[in-house]
Amino acid sequence: MKKGQIYEGTVEKVLFPNKGQVKAEERTVTVKNTVPGQIIRYQVTKIRKGKAEGRLLEVLERSPLECQPACRHFSDCGGCTYQNLSYEEQLRLKEHQVKEILSQAVTGDSYEFEGVKESPRRYGYRNKMEFSFGDRQKDGPLELGMHRRGSFYDIVTVEDCRIADEDFGKILKETLAFFREREIPFYHKMSHKGYLRHLLVRKAANTEEKEILADLVTASWAEDGEKELLEAWKERLFSLPLEGTFAGILHTRNDRSADVVQDEGTEALWGRDYFYEELLGLKFQITPFSFFQTNSTGAEVLYETARSYIGDTKDQVIFDLYSGTGTIAQILAPVAKKVIGVEIVEEAVEAAKKNAKLNGLSNCEFIVGDVLKVLDTIEEKPDFIVLDPPRDGVHPKALKKIMDYGVERMVYISCKPTSLARDLALLQEQGYRVERACCVDMFCWSGNIETVCLLSNTQRKKKESYITLDVEMEDYYRIKNEGKNSNTGK
Repeated sequence: MKKGQIYEGTVEKVLFPNKGQVKAEERTVTVKNTVPGQIIRYQVTKIRKGKAEGRLLEVLERSPLECQPACRHFSDCGGCTYQNLSYEEQLRLKEHQVKEILSQAVTGDSYEFEGVKESPRRYGYRNKMEFSFGDRQKDGPLELGMHRRGSFYDIVTVEDCRIADEDFGKILKETLAFFREREIPFYHKMSHKGYLRHLLVRKAANTEEKEILADLVTASWAEDGEKELLEAWKERLFSLPLEGTFAGILHTRNDRSADVVQDEGTEALWGRDYFYEELLGLKFQITPFSFFQTNSTGAEVLYETARSYIGDTKDQVIFDLYSGTGTIAQILAPVAKKVIGVEIVEEAVEAAKKNAKLNGLSNCEFIVGDVLKVLDTIEEKPDFIVLDPPRDGVHPKALKKIMDYGVERMVYISCKPTSLARDLALLQEQGYRVERACCVDMFCWSGNIETVCLLSNTQRKKKESYITLDVEMEDYYRIKNEGKNSNTGK
């Protein structure tokens, strides 16, 4: 087998999140963006240490599992993975992937795997989208949308995106038409010239007002007339028949070369630079760049599941590590003695403090910093720990400090089950046992899924059983000696 060779084969299985496995010349080749049962043509792109990777060229024969995609952009857009599977088939695939990963990681007694909990909304669930300006082919017309599947440069306009709120499509379409009419150039990644970079849209799903933030991200303007241009864009947005209402229309400047949304200064063209969302009876203030779950209704399912796993927390001190904007901490605070959140992103910590005050919670403390370092500075000892780390999981040194607390139980929430499996191996070595696990489908039609895992400390239970036995023996000998000294001698 050589790099560049073209093969045909059947996708035998798909590993998390979208890694199809095909056999060729007694090797297993990984080809992304495939589903089990497809017969495909692919080109080998990498061979290393006996493993091979390939790029999908063509689906020669569809899988029996496939259906007609609900989104007309699916074949071109790189935003979704499984629009060609029914929702039920997609959940079965994700459940099988996670169970297989956990079965290889979990040792000892069997645990209870509770399957996958569905998202309350399958379409239109995303409350945040970051659209990119660009072109579909070199020197083509201006486009605004998602990157084309497998491409770093090409952009596909996705005005009918099925996973985004319908108002987002209207804002995208009007914004694109406006800047096309004025022939405003987009920012080129290679030459670093041009103006238009991204359109960021966020919307509340659970409030009556359904407030919207629209933020145009651009490079610096080198000519006169930028103020008038932005004013005209703002007025075009006001003319749209939207379900929600604008909380603010913003402009963010970003002159960095990286192709990501960066904030180097944001001004409000109209309104304010935040809106409010509600989860499980609590209110949260959200800014353009603050972290918040992209599926509001799914987040309620996720946090309800975590809360049920945590159980009774009366008079307990809880550590919420990698706390983000403090959503979990605030959901637990009303039934806990104190909740301490640790998060490395300063903006997220400031948002958490504001939201705790907004919800009248005085027993929450949020600390900015790396969990690995911050744990050494906290005087309180936790009774319970919640872990909700980023995709790469917990740093091994931080995990060692977490395990040293020896809490009886902890809940681990993970958006990447392979990282969870790696951390579970370390936790089990130190005496923790997986009790329960389940998944919550927060990202319909993509390859990603959230996993919630409850762990208990078997070493602590053993120690407590020894203490109980010691007490029972002491009581036995005390009663025996008292009996000998009594009149009956029994």
